[in-house]
Amino acid sequence: MKPLFVQWGGGNIGRSFIAQVFSRAGFRIVIIDINQKLVDALNHEGSYTIEAVFDESVATLLIDDVSAIHASDQDGINKAVGDASFLGVSVGRSAWPHIAPSLAEAISYRYVLHPDNQLDILLAENIHGCREYAKALLQPYLNSLVLLDEYVGLAETSIGKMVPIQDPSKFLTLRSEPYNELILDATAFHHPLPPSADIHPVQPIAAYVDRKLFIHNMGHSATAYLGFALHPDRRTIAEVLQDTLVRTEVQKAMYQSRDVLLALHPGVFVQSALDDYIHDLLGRFSNHALRDTVHRVGRDLKRKLRFDDRLLGIIIEAEKLGLKWDSIGRAYILGLAFDAPDEAGNPYPEDIVFLQSLSKLSWIEKIYHAASWNESSLDKELIKKIAGKLKLLQ
Repeated sequence: MKPLFVQWGGGNIGRSFIAQVFSRAGFRIVIIDINQKLVDALNHEGSYTIEAVFDESVATLLIDDVSAIHASDQDGINKAVGDASFLGVSVGRSAWPHIAPSLAEAISYRYVLHPDNQLDILLAENIHGCREYAKALLQPYLNSLVLLDEYVGLAETSIGKMVPIQDPSKFLTLRSEPYNELILDATAFHHPLPPSADIHPVQPIAAYVDRKLFIHNMGHSATAYLGFALHPDRRTIAEVLQDTLVRTEVQKAMYQSRDVLLALHPGVFVQSALDDYIHDLLGRFSNHALRDTVHRVGRDLKRKLRFDDRLLGIIIEAEKLGLKWDSIGRAYILGLAFDAPDEAGNPYPEDIVFLQSLSKLSWIEKIYHAASWNESSLDKELIKKIAGKLKLLQ
Protein backbone atom coordinates (compact mmCIF):
# COMPACT_ATOMS: atom_id res chain seq x y z
CA MET A 1 0.00 0.00 0.00
CA LYS A 2 1.14 3.54 -0.72
CA PRO A 3 2.33 5.64 2.22
CA LEU A 4 -0.23 8.10 3.57
CA PHE A 5 -0.08 11.88 3.42
CA VAL A 6 -2.73 13.70 5.46
CA GLN A 7 -3.56 17.26 4.44
CA TRP A 8 -5.42 19.30 7.06
CA GLY A 9 -7.15 22.05 5.11
CA GLY A 10 -8.52 21.26 1.67
CA GLY A 11 -8.45 24.79 0.30
CA ASN A 12 -6.50 26.23 -2.58
CA ILE A 13 -2.97 25.65 -1.29
CA GLY A 14 -3.77 22.42 0.52
CA ARG A 15 -5.12 20.60 -2.51
CA SER A 16 -3.59 22.36 -5.52
CA PHE A 17 -0.09 22.43 -4.04
CA ILE A 18 0.80 20.41 -0.94
CA ALA A 19 -1.38 17.34 -1.53
CA GLN A 20 -0.53 17.44 -5.23
CA VAL A 21 3.22 17.34 -4.56
CA PHE A 22 2.90 14.34 -2.25
CA SER A 23 0.44 12.57 -4.53
CA ARG A 24 2.92 12.83 -7.38
CA ALA A 25 5.61 11.54 -5.01
CA GLY A 26 3.63 8.32 -4.56
CA PHE A 27 1.39 8.97 -1.56
CA ARG A 28 -2.30 8.34 -1.09
CA ILE A 29 -4.05 11.42 0.22
CA VAL A 30 -6.50 12.07 3.04
CA ILE A 31 -7.97 15.57 3.23
CA ILE A 32 -9.33 16.94 6.52
CA ASP A 33 -11.70 19.86 6.02
CA ILE A 34 -14.63 21.66 7.61
CA ASN A 35 -16.63 21.81 4.36
CA GLN A 36 -19.00 18.82 4.38
CA LYS A 37 -19.86 19.20 0.69
CA LEU A 38 -16.18 19.03 -0.23
CA VAL A 39 -15.66 16.01 2.02
CA ASP A 40 -18.64 14.23 0.47
CA ALA A 41 -17.54 15.05 -3.07
CA LEU A 42 -13.99 13.81 -2.50
CA ASN A 43 -15.20 10.59 -0.91
CA HIS A 44 -17.68 10.02 -3.74
CA GLU A 45 -15.18 10.61 -6.56
CA GLY A 46 -11.95 9.56 -4.88
CA SER A 47 -10.10 12.19 -6.87
CA TYR A 48 -9.97 15.83 -7.95
CA THR A 49 -8.54 17.77 -10.87
CA ILE A 50 -5.98 20.55 -11.06
CA GLU A 51 -5.83 22.81 -14.10
CA ALA A 52 -2.34 24.29 -14.29
CA VAL A 53 -2.77 27.41 -16.41
CA PHE A 54 -0.37 29.85 -18.01
CA ASP A 55 -1.79 32.32 -20.53
CA GLU A 56 -3.33 30.09 -23.24
CA SER A 57 -1.83 26.85 -21.95
CA VAL A 58 -3.83 24.46 -19.74
CA ALA A 59 -2.38 21.23 -18.34
CA THR A 60 -4.83 18.96 -16.52
CA LEU A 61 -3.66 16.76 -13.66
CA LEU A 62 -5.81 14.16 -11.92
CA ILE A 63 -5.06 13.63 -8.23
CA ASP A 64 -6.43 10.20 -7.34
CA ASP A 65 -6.37 7.79 -4.41
CA VAL A 66 -7.97 10.56 -2.34
CA SER A 67 -10.40 10.39 0.56
CA ALA A 68 -11.61 12.95 3.07
CA ILE A 69 -12.58 13.35 6.72
CA HIS A 70 -14.72 16.08 8.21
CA ALA A 71 -12.91 18.20 10.80
CA SER A 72 -15.48 17.20 13.43
CA ASP A 73 -14.75 13.47 13.06
CA GLN A 74 -12.15 13.10 15.79
CA ASP A 75 -11.99 9.31 15.58
CA GLY A 76 -11.34 9.51 11.86
CA ILE A 77 -8.71 12.20 12.36
CA ASN A 78 -6.98 10.17 15.06
CA LYS A 79 -6.74 7.13 12.83
CA ALA A 80 -5.49 9.10 9.83
CA VAL A 81 -2.83 10.97 11.81
CA GLY A 82 -1.88 7.72 13.52
CA ASP A 83 -1.21 6.10 10.13
CA ALA A 84 0.31 9.10 8.35
CA SER A 85 3.85 9.22 7.04
CA PHE A 86 3.58 13.01 6.83
CA LEU A 87 0.97 15.60 7.73
CA GLY A 88 0.45 18.99 6.09
CA VAL A 89 -1.53 21.86 7.61
CA SER A 90 -2.88 24.75 5.52
CA VAL A 91 -5.73 26.39 7.40
CA GLY A 92 -4.61 29.98 7.99
CA ARG A 93 -3.68 31.79 11.19
CA SER A 94 -7.25 32.41 12.34
CA ALA A 95 -8.19 28.71 12.15
CA TRP A 96 -5.21 27.38 14.09
CA PRO A 97 -6.68 28.03 17.55
CA HIS A 98 -9.72 26.01 16.49
CA ILE A 99 -7.86 22.99 15.10
CA ALA A 100 -5.10 22.85 17.73
CA PRO A 101 -7.07 20.83 20.33
CA SER A 102 -8.11 18.27 17.72
CA LEU A 103 -4.63 18.02 16.20
CA ALA A 104 -3.07 17.67 19.65
CA GLU A 105 -5.48 14.86 20.49
CA ALA A 106 -4.55 13.07 17.26
CA ILE A 107 -0.84 13.47 18.01
CA SER A 108 -1.40 12.07 21.50
CA TYR A 109 -3.36 9.15 20.03
CA ARG A 110 -0.51 8.40 17.64
CA TYR A 111 2.01 8.56 20.47
CA VAL A 112 0.14 5.93 22.46
CA LEU A 113 0.09 3.63 19.43
CA HIS A 114 3.52 4.44 18.02
CA PRO A 115 5.73 6.13 20.62
CA ASP A 116 8.84 5.50 18.51
CA ASN A 117 7.38 6.75 15.22
CA GLN A 118 7.65 10.52 15.31
CA LEU A 119 5.30 12.69 13.27
CA ASP A 120 6.54 15.25 10.77
CA ILE A 121 4.16 18.15 10.10
CA LEU A 122 4.56 20.56 7.18
CA LEU A 123 3.36 23.98 8.29
CA ALA A 124 2.16 25.14 4.88
CA GLU A 125 1.13 28.57 6.10
CA ASN A 126 2.07 32.15 5.35
CA ILE A 127 2.69 32.87 9.03
CA HIS A 128 5.95 34.40 10.20
CA GLY A 129 7.31 32.32 13.08
CA CYS A 130 4.78 29.60 12.35
CA ARG A 131 6.66 26.89 14.23
CA GLU A 132 6.55 28.74 17.54
CA TYR A 133 2.97 29.82 16.88
CA ALA A 134 1.83 26.23 16.28
CA LYS A 135 3.88 24.89 19.17
CA ALA A 136 2.32 27.34 21.63
CA LEU A 137 -1.17 26.35 20.51
CA LEU A 138 -0.57 22.59 20.56
CA GLN A 139 1.37 22.23 23.80
CA PRO A 140 -1.50 22.82 26.29
CA TYR A 141 -3.61 20.06 24.74
CA LEU A 142 -1.00 17.32 24.37
CA ASN A 143 -0.78 14.19 26.48
CA SER A 144 1.75 14.96 29.21
CA LEU A 145 3.90 12.06 27.99
CA VAL A 146 4.40 13.67 24.58
CA LEU A 147 7.56 15.75 24.35
CA LEU A 148 6.63 18.00 21.46
CA ASP A 149 10.14 18.90 20.35
CA GLU A 150 11.22 15.27 20.35
CA TYR A 151 8.12 13.60 18.94
CA VAL A 152 6.85 16.14 16.39
CA GLY A 153 8.82 17.76 13.60
CA LEU A 154 7.21 21.13 12.94
CA ALA A 155 8.59 22.15 9.56
CA GLU A 156 8.09 25.70 8.39
CA THR A 157 7.68 26.23 4.67
CA SER A 158 7.82 29.03 2.15
CA ILE A 159 4.64 28.91 0.06
CA GLY A 160 5.15 30.64 -3.27
CA LYS A 161 2.43 29.05 -5.38
CA MET A 162 -0.23 31.46 -6.62
CA VAL A 163 -3.81 30.24 -6.66
CA PRO A 164 -6.58 32.72 -7.52
CA ILE A 165 -10.11 32.79 -6.16
CA GLN A 166 -11.88 29.64 -7.32
CA ASP A 167 -15.36 28.91 -8.60
CA PRO A 168 -17.06 27.77 -5.36
CA SER A 169 -19.46 25.53 -7.27
CA LYS A 170 -16.61 23.40 -8.65
CA PHE A 171 -15.44 21.47 -5.61
CA LEU A 172 -13.33 19.03 -7.55
CA THR A 173 -11.56 21.34 -10.01
CA LEU A 174 -8.87 23.82 -8.97
CA ARG A 175 -7.07 26.30 -11.21
CA SER A 176 -3.52 27.29 -10.34
CA GLU A 177 -0.23 28.26 -11.89
CA PRO A 178 2.20 25.47 -12.90
CA TYR A 179 4.72 26.46 -10.19
CA ASN A 180 5.17 23.66 -7.60
CA GLU A 181 8.41 24.42 -5.75
CA LEU A 182 7.84 23.43 -2.11
CA ILE A 183 10.54 25.02 0.06
CA LEU A 184 10.76 23.64 3.57
CA ASP A 185 12.99 23.56 6.62
CA ALA A 186 15.65 20.91 6.07
CA THR A 187 16.41 20.70 9.80
CA ALA A 188 12.91 19.96 11.07
CA PHE A 189 12.25 16.41 9.89
CA HIS A 190 12.59 13.14 11.78
CA HIS A 191 12.03 11.05 8.65
CA PRO A 192 13.62 11.23 5.18
CA LEU A 193 11.66 13.27 2.70
CA PRO A 194 10.44 11.47 -0.42
CA PRO A 195 12.46 11.96 -3.61
CA SER A 196 10.69 14.65 -5.62
CA ALA A 197 11.80 17.38 -7.99
CA ASP A 198 9.25 19.66 -6.29
CA ILE A 199 10.51 19.30 -2.71
CA HIS A 200 13.37 21.63 -1.76
CA PRO A 201 14.70 21.38 1.80
CA VAL A 202 16.70 24.50 2.73
CA GLN A 203 18.37 26.12 5.68
CA PRO A 204 17.97 28.55 7.26
CA ILE A 205 14.26 28.53 6.46
CA ALA A 206 13.85 32.02 7.95
CA ALA A 207 15.80 33.51 5.05
CA TYR A 208 13.47 31.92 2.51
CA VAL A 209 10.38 32.98 4.45
CA ASP A 210 11.77 36.53 4.32
CA ARG A 211 12.40 36.16 0.59
CA LYS A 212 8.79 35.14 0.05
CA LEU A 213 7.36 37.94 2.19
CA PHE A 214 9.64 40.78 1.20
CA ILE A 215 10.12 40.07 -2.51
CA HIS A 216 7.15 37.96 -3.64
CA ASN A 217 4.39 39.32 -1.39
CA MET A 218 5.78 42.84 -1.40
CA GLY A 219 6.09 42.86 -5.19
CA HIS A 220 2.60 41.44 -5.63
CA SER A 221 1.03 44.07 -3.37
CA ALA A 222 3.11 46.85 -4.93
CA THR A 223 1.77 45.79 -8.33
CA ALA A 224 -1.79 46.05 -7.05
CA TYR A 225 -1.33 49.45 -5.41
CA LEU A 226 0.63 51.07 -8.23
CA GLY A 227 -1.47 49.39 -10.90
CA PHE A 228 -4.74 50.57 -9.39
CA ALA A 229 -3.45 54.12 -8.97
CA LEU A 230 -2.47 54.34 -12.64
CA HIS A 231 -5.12 52.08 -14.18
CA PRO A 232 -8.24 51.93 -12.00
CA ASP A 233 -10.17 50.42 -14.90
CA ARG A 234 -7.93 47.35 -15.22
CA ARG A 235 -9.09 44.37 -13.21
CA THR A 236 -6.19 41.92 -13.14
CA ILE A 237 -2.57 41.98 -12.05
CA ALA A 238 -1.51 40.74 -15.49
CA GLU A 239 -3.33 43.65 -17.14
CA VAL A 240 -1.69 46.36 -15.04
CA LEU A 241 1.73 44.81 -15.64
CA GLN A 242 1.28 45.40 -19.35
CA ASP A 243 2.16 49.01 -18.54
CA THR A 244 5.95 49.28 -18.71
CA LEU A 245 5.93 51.99 -16.04
CA VAL A 246 4.13 49.75 -13.56
CA ARG A 247 6.43 46.84 -14.29
CA THR A 248 9.55 48.99 -13.99
CA GLU A 249 8.51 50.57 -10.70
CA VAL A 250 7.55 47.22 -9.19
CA GLN A 251 10.88 45.77 -10.28
CA LYS A 252 12.71 48.67 -8.63
CA ALA A 253 10.90 47.97 -5.37
CA MET A 254 11.76 44.27 -5.60
CA TYR A 255 15.41 45.13 -6.25
CA GLN A 256 15.45 47.29 -3.13
CA SER A 257 14.09 44.36 -1.11
CA ARG A 258 16.74 42.17 -2.72
CA ASP A 259 19.49 44.45 -1.45
CA VAL A 260 18.10 44.35 2.08
CA LEU A 261 17.86 40.54 2.03
CA LEU A 262 21.45 40.24 0.85
CA ALA A 263 22.48 42.30 3.88
CA LEU A 264 20.19 40.48 6.33
CA HIS A 265 21.19 36.98 5.21
CA PRO A 266 24.85 37.06 4.14
CA GLY A 267 26.02 33.79 2.64
CA VAL A 268 22.50 32.52 1.98
CA PHE A 269 21.59 34.39 -1.18
CA VAL A 270 23.60 35.77 -4.08
CA GLN A 271 22.42 38.71 -6.14
CA SER A 272 22.19 36.82 -9.43
CA ALA A 273 19.91 34.17 -7.91
CA LEU A 274 17.62 36.79 -6.39
CA ASP A 275 17.53 38.63 -9.71
CA ASP A 276 16.44 35.41 -11.41
CA TYR A 277 13.80 34.96 -8.71
CA ILE A 278 12.48 38.48 -9.30
CA HIS A 279 12.35 38.11 -13.08
CA ASP A 280 10.58 34.76 -12.74
CA LEU A 281 8.03 36.31 -10.37
CA LEU A 282 7.28 39.17 -12.72
CA GLY A 283 6.63 36.61 -15.44
CA ARG A 284 4.36 34.63 -13.14
CA PHE A 285 2.50 37.77 -12.02
CA SER A 286 1.83 38.41 -15.73
CA ASN A 287 0.00 35.10 -16.20
CA HIS A 288 -3.33 36.17 -17.74
CA ALA A 289 -4.86 32.73 -17.29
CA LEU A 290 -4.84 33.08 -13.50
CA ARG A 291 -7.21 36.05 -13.75
CA ASP A 292 -5.78 37.17 -10.42
CA THR A 293 -7.48 40.44 -9.59
CA VAL A 294 -5.98 43.68 -8.36
CA HIS A 295 -8.72 43.65 -5.72
CA ARG A 296 -7.71 40.25 -4.31
CA VAL A 297 -3.98 40.93 -4.32
CA GLY A 298 -4.22 44.35 -2.69
CA ARG A 299 -7.07 43.92 -0.21
CA ASP A 300 -6.78 43.42 3.56
CA LEU A 301 -4.89 46.64 4.20
CA LYS A 302 -4.93 46.35 7.97
CA ARG A 303 -2.72 43.28 7.65
CA LYS A 304 -0.63 44.23 4.64
CA LEU A 305 0.33 47.69 5.88
CA ARG A 306 1.41 46.50 9.34
CA PHE A 307 4.90 47.09 10.71
CA ASP A 308 5.71 43.38 10.43
CA ASP A 309 4.29 42.65 7.00
CA ARG A 310 5.49 42.82 3.39
CA LEU A 311 5.97 46.55 2.83
CA LEU A 312 6.72 48.28 6.09
CA GLY A 313 8.57 45.24 7.41
CA ILE A 314 11.26 45.56 4.76
CA ILE A 315 11.22 49.37 4.94
CA ILE A 316 12.08 49.10 8.64
CA GLU A 317 14.98 46.74 7.93
CA ALA A 318 16.23 48.97 5.11
CA GLU A 319 16.08 52.03 7.35
CA LYS A 320 18.07 50.26 10.06
CA LEU A 321 20.70 49.26 7.50
CA GLY A 322 20.82 52.65 5.81
CA LEU A 323 19.66 51.21 2.48
CA LYS A 324 17.27 52.73 -0.05
CA TRP A 325 13.55 52.00 0.21
CA ASP A 326 11.90 54.85 -1.68
CA SER A 327 10.31 52.62 -4.35
CA ILE A 328 8.81 50.39 -1.66
CA GLY A 329 7.70 53.51 0.19
CA ARG A 330 5.79 54.81 -2.83
CA ALA A 331 3.90 51.53 -2.98
CA TYR A 332 3.10 51.84 0.73
CA ILE A 333 1.72 55.34 0.23
CA LEU A 334 -0.54 54.13 -2.58
CA GLY A 335 -1.72 51.32 -0.31
CA LEU A 336 -3.06 53.98 2.05
CA ALA A 337 -5.62 54.91 -0.62
CA PHE A 338 -6.30 51.49 -2.15
CA ASP A 339 -9.97 50.65 -2.64
CA ALA A 340 -10.06 48.62 -5.85
CA PRO A 341 -13.47 46.98 -6.34
CA ASP A 342 -14.15 43.29 -6.83
CA GLU A 343 -15.82 41.79 -9.89
CA ALA A 344 -19.20 43.01 -8.63
CA GLY A 345 -17.91 46.55 -8.26
CA ASN A 346 -17.64 46.48 -4.46
CA PRO A 347 -14.54 47.44 -2.46
CA TYR A 348 -13.40 45.19 0.37
CA PRO A 349 -15.64 46.20 3.33
CA GLU A 350 -12.95 45.90 6.00
CA ASP A 351 -10.66 48.13 3.94
CA ILE A 352 -13.27 50.86 3.70
CA VAL A 353 -13.61 50.86 7.48
CA PHE A 354 -9.82 50.88 7.82
CA LEU A 355 -9.35 53.77 5.38
CA GLN A 356 -12.08 55.77 7.08
CA SER A 357 -10.29 55.32 10.40
CA LEU A 358 -7.22 56.99 8.85
CA SER A 359 -8.98 59.80 7.03
CA LYS A 360 -8.93 62.49 9.73
CA LEU A 361 -5.55 61.72 11.25
CA SER A 362 -2.39 63.75 10.86
CA TRP A 363 0.25 62.23 8.58
CA ILE A 364 2.36 60.79 11.40
CA GLU A 365 -0.72 59.51 13.22
CA LYS A 366 -1.96 57.94 9.99
CA ILE A 367 1.27 56.01 9.46
CA TYR A 368 1.43 55.05 13.14
CA HIS A 369 -2.15 53.73 13.02
CA ALA A 370 -1.81 52.03 9.62
CA ALA A 371 1.35 50.29 10.82
CA SER A 372 -0.31 49.01 14.03
CA TRP A 373 2.79 50.42 15.70
CA ASN A 374 1.14 50.18 19.12
CA GLU A 375 1.58 46.40 18.78
CA SER A 376 5.28 46.78 18.05
CA SER A 377 8.14 46.83 20.54
CA LEU A 378 10.14 49.04 18.17
CA ASP A 379 11.12 52.60 19.07
CA LYS A 380 8.40 55.13 18.31
CA GLU A 381 11.07 57.48 16.96
CA LEU A 382 11.73 54.98 14.16
CA ILE A 383 8.18 55.21 12.81
CA LYS A 384 8.31 59.00 13.08
CA LYS A 385 11.47 58.99 10.98
CA ILE A 386 9.95 56.64 8.42
CA ALA A 387 6.72 58.66 8.33
CA GLY A 388 8.72 61.80 7.63
CA LYS A 389 10.50 60.17 4.72
CA LEU A 390 7.22 58.77 3.37
CA LYS A 391 5.71 62.25 3.41
CA LEU A 392 8.54 63.49 1.19
CA LEU A 393 7.69 60.75 -1.34
CA GLN A 394 4.10 61.91 -1.81
